[in-house]
Amino acid sequence: MRLVAEGESLLSPAAVRQLAAEYGTDKAREALDRAALTDREAAVLRLMARGMSNAEIAATLIVGTETVKSHVSSVLAKLRARDRTQAVIAAYESGFVAPG
Repeated sequence: MRLVAEGESLLSPAAVRQLAAEYGTDKAREALDRAALTDREAAVLRLMARGMSNAEIAATLIVGTETVKSHVSSVLAKLRARDRTQAVIAAYESGFVAPG
């Protein structure tokens, strides 16, 4: 079982998509726009939304896990999210990531 301490979400990606589809807002789109994510941060957020772990993101982007952790931390700070789940919900709510 993956642990939250290892950067995993408590909710399945499908559950997050369903929540976001039901509760999406224009406010979320504006917040994501204001966050001004870099291209790499945006790529990391998309992969987080697919339910990937830091190790899986690192393998996909061909970078180290410490680099991924740094990008995840930056995404969380810019989105003012307390954890990966909140960041992923913001991505779906804003339309940055589409359900499905």
